[in-house]
Amino acid sequence: MFRCIPLFKCNRQVECVDKRHCSLPTVPEEILRYSRSLEELFLDANHIRDLPKNFFRLHRLRRLGLSDNEIHKLPPDIQNFENLVELDVSRNDIPDIPEDIKKLRALQIADFSSNPIPRLPAGFSQLRALTVLGLNDMSLTSLPSDFGSLVSLQSLELRENLLKSLPESLKNLIKLERLDLGDNEIEELPGFIGELPALQELWLDHNKLQYLPSEIGNLKALVCLDVSENKLEKIPEEIGGLCSLTDLHLSQNMLETVPNGIGDLSKLAILKLDQNRLHMLNEGIGSCTNLQELILTENFLMELPKSIGNLQELSVLNVDRNSLGEIPLEIGNMTVLGVLSLRDNKLTKLPNELGNCKSLHVLDVSGNRLQYLPYTLVNLELKAVWLSENQAQPLLTFQTDRDETTGENVLTCFLLPQLSYTQQPELEHTSEVGSGTWFREHRFNSQSQELDRIRESNLSRDRDSDDGWEEREASRTISVKFTEDVSEAKETPFVRQNTPHPRELKAKAVKLFNRTPEQQQQIQQQMQQKINDAPTTNGIIASPPEIVRVPDVVERVQTPLIAEVTKDEESDSQVVQDKDSSEGENEDEDSEELEAIKKRDQHEPKTDDEIVEDIPDAYLAHSTCHLATCVPSISTICAVFA
Repeated sequence: MFRCIPLFKCNRQVECVDKRHCSLPTVPEEILRYSRSLEELFLDANHIRDLPKNFFRLHRLRRLGLSDNEIHKLPPDIQNFENLVELDVSRNDIPDIPEDIKKLRALQIADFSSNPIPRLPAGFSQLRALTVLGLNDMSLTSLPSDFGSLVSLQSLELRENLLKSLPESLKNLIKLERLDLGDNEIEELPGFIGELPALQELWLDHNKLQYLPSEIGNLKALVCLDVSENKLEKIPEEIGGLCSLTDLHLSQNMLETVPNGIGDLSKLAILKLDQNRLHMLNEGIGSCTNLQELILTENFLMELPKSIGNLQELSVLNVDRNSLGEIPLEIGNMTVLGVLSLRDNKLTKLPNELGNCKSLHVLDVSGNRLQYLPYTLVNLELKAVWLSENQAQPLLTFQTDRDETTGENVLTCFLLPQLSYTQQPELEHTSEVGSGTWFREHRFNSQSQELDRIRESNLSRDRDSDDGWEEREASRTISVKFTEDVSEAKETPFVRQNTPHPRELKAKAVKLFNRTPEQQQQIQQQMQQKINDAPTTNGIIASPPEIVRVPDVVERVQTPLIAEVTKDEESDSQVVQDKDSSEGENEDEDSEELEAIKKRDQHEPKTDDEIVEDIPDAYLAHSTCHLATCVPSISTICAVFA
């Protein structure tokens, strides 16, 4: 904020204004009042797009912060800031740097990162006072040939650009302590890189390097070297000359061996070799007596050298996803070891000497073939013991058991012996494999004789076929089989009937209405016979009786006769629902109701609702189903008759 906030005319001079994170759309005009005294101005994290011309009248300005704005142009008038020492215009939309910036002879710290700048201006190398320069996340494809003229540089960041090579003049940066070239497209590191005597940090990760020059061993002051995520196939023996090196990152390369010279790195504290192609680790690793963290994840190691026991300062050892069959007994010498991760290997036993690692508090041995744990672990203050990927709690309750082979006391629990996924028995029904029932009955009852028999047979089989783990892994993914799709065409008791034409309805209504009681009784007897002869499924008629169609009749029938249209079907439903009722009584009641409807309708017409009220409930109960599938709605039929 303002060191002096003048409400009225004030004689005090303002030297610093801090307006960061104020959502300013433009440069505040009141700042221009302090052009004679203002030295520090911070306008970072706003929405400023343009820098007004009078803004560059702040001639005494020494520190200017304009990062995280929306500035789309850096005017040539920036040359007016002759006293500027620090400039931060990172994370804007500036497309280029004006050539007049070369007149900022006092500039020491500059950050142009995260701007779409494709090249540096010709006069940029005249900024010889620069000590810290940030050019990250730009679009630079090359550096000026005279870039080495920036002899005062101590920190140079060029990460996330498109650089493929470095100018030879770079060797003139004799004061350079930090060089970040990560995430570029560099294919070859020039030999003159070894001529930077003051270099302490060299970041070359995520490039396309295939080898390192032997001259890299001349960097006696180098403390951190990161060449991870490249295409390195070997490391030069001269790397042993990095006598000050403490951090060495070689992850995600194609290394098959580690040079013997690595044993000369007496100050090395962190060594990362994960995701390479290492088949062995040479004995020289034991000479790195100050090593504190060793990462060997995702290699092809089948054993660890015995000299690893000399790493008495080691606190983290990670050898996940390798092919280790055993652990050297010398591991017990690592009294400072706190985290030991051996996940996804082929271990069948852990040495008793592991109990000598007094500082061990995390042990991860999931995904192995352990039968039990050494009893000496009871001497440790473990905070987590991981035996399975789906283990719910970090600590388990162990029981004491006796090894029948050696007679020694061992520790066991419900997760031991371990049974890897690829060792699951081939059940008669493949759908059982991997199911919850299978795990409950087989995994958690692993002490049963049946599981022991299955495990022994599978272990003997896997000993001969460990090299074919890829095939077994592929077969595992298809162990769950799905039943074939069942045809959707199924028999159903419901039959879709065609909707009759209105003329057919009229003719049927006339025929039903003009029937004598004897004819109605005869028809009902015929329908009853059809119902009795129809096939049933669990007491349900497989298909409704056919609708008897009558010849077309052109006579006009009154609307109330709709109730008679489905009389045959209604009587059928009546018989099915109540077989104990008397047929004679139903027929008499139906005839009387129909006669009453006929007489009443001859005197006055009725609406659709009144017609429905006159229809007997028994008729409605059955006709609702048939009208939905066989005939139009009542209102539609009434409209036709009308």
